[in-house]
Amino acid sequence: MEESFRDSLATVDDAGNRKWVYPKKPSGKFHNYRVLVSIILLTLLFSGPFIKINGNPILMLNVIERKFVIFGSIFYPQDFYIFMFVMAVGVIAIGIFTLVFGRLFCGWVCPQTIFMEMVFRKIEYWIEGDWNKQKALNKAAWTPSKVFKKVLKHILFFAVSFLISNTFLAYIIGIEELTSIVTAPPSDHIVGFLSILLFAFTFYIVFSRLREQICTSVCPYGRLQGVLLDEHSIVVAYDYKRGENRAKFRKNEDRAAQAKGDCVDCHQCVNVCPTGIDIRNGTQLECVHCTACMDACDSIMDKLSMPGGLIRYTSEYHIKNESKLKLNKRTIGFSLLLIALTSVIFGLLLFRNKIEATILRTPGTLLQKQVDGRWSNLYNYNIVNKSNEDFVLEFKLETPQGDVQIIGDSTVSLAKGSKTSGSLFVIIPEQKNATRQIPVVIGIYNNGEQVDKVETNFLGE
Repeated sequence: MEESFRDSLATVDDAGNRKWVYPKKPSGKFHNYRVLVSIILLTLLFSGPFIKINGNPILMLNVIERKFVIFGSIFYPQDFYIFMFVMAVGVIAIGIFTLVFGRLFCGWVCPQTIFMEMVFRKIEYWIEGDWNKQKALNKAAWTPSKVFKKVLKHILFFAVSFLISNTFLAYIIGIEELTSIVTAPPSDHIVGFLSILLFAFTFYIVFSRLREQICTSVCPYGRLQGVLLDEHSIVVAYDYKRGENRAKFRKNEDRAAQAKGDCVDCHQCVNVCPTGIDIRNGTQLECVHCTACMDACDSIMDKLSMPGGLIRYTSEYHIKNESKLKLNKRTIGFSLLLIALTSVIFGLLLFRNKIEATILRTPGTLLQKQVDGRWSNLYNYNIVNKSNEDFVLEFKLETPQGDVQIIGDSTVSLAKGSKTSGSLFVIIPEQKNATRQIPVVIGIYNNGEQVDKVETNFLGE
């Protein structure tokens, strides 16, 4: 097979100039499924900032205040180890997912694909028409009709970008803070207002100009595809065994007798591709597995009373061996591993300690002897409430025997999502023949239930 197509991007000509992609309006079974999935995901995205769990947003990544909320649970910088683990597991999970299922994520749930194909292109088709009409409009002279269509399209593009930017900003600063910025005069929140405009302009440029260049040149996932995929990976692929030799369709002809394949070289799969490639050349980094070519090819096969699936979800292995795609031990094993890794992530997020306490001996202080002969050390404590509950905390010395005496009140009140700090004495009986550093364990209780325990050292004689 001719491999020269791999020497350059499909959207760049020989002179290095960009070739604008005019994809034909897609339709068909898989496109309808993708529309349904997109509606569900867009509904979740835009309603997310308004959904509360125990008074907290379902998701908020407030990097400014270093406060993160996931599924209503609050995370602080003290949970950074969870973030690092989740990132590491996430990278592994992406690799496994791509190895088994190809770029299924890109075609069905990637925000770039959903916004581009299901929102901005829909607006473009509505205003300017299908691909051939868009080409003609761009080549035509500037008339009042063309100006109206172009201005209306870009106004709607920026309006949608502004809505998207506000939504994403709500996930960063919270819907309450965003509402305050939006409803107040810009002069009262000049930084916030400029941030929204910057976000909106960025989204506008991405979806009005960059488009498929994000997938082919910016997103690292597409570049990793060549490393992560193998011949067993499930991809959107052209069945060259069945399709070649490709030739135009002639009525009542015997294609098999003439050594012609099922591909009638109609170019519909090329016309409908949002990244401008020819899927018949094989797996390419530009392909986002959007299934538009599958629908286009199936529609032609149906009109010609030929079996569908010439372009379908399959693997290079199954095409080469002319076998049907089916689950095998490899797919099942990697899928189970993916489920296990995902379960570990959710386990870390949902079943972590409700509070996190740090108790350290106060620097510069020495062992003190009480009137009754017992020993005492002074400690500083810092406690973060990472739950949606209010706590009234008590401290108890687990080992060795002794007491904990808080400086101030005997208990520590800690509201949900808040922090507190203070000082306390650890008092133990005089230790005979003790080492300089005596290990101690302090339990922290709420209504008789241990919510955390801290190990530290006691400075002896």
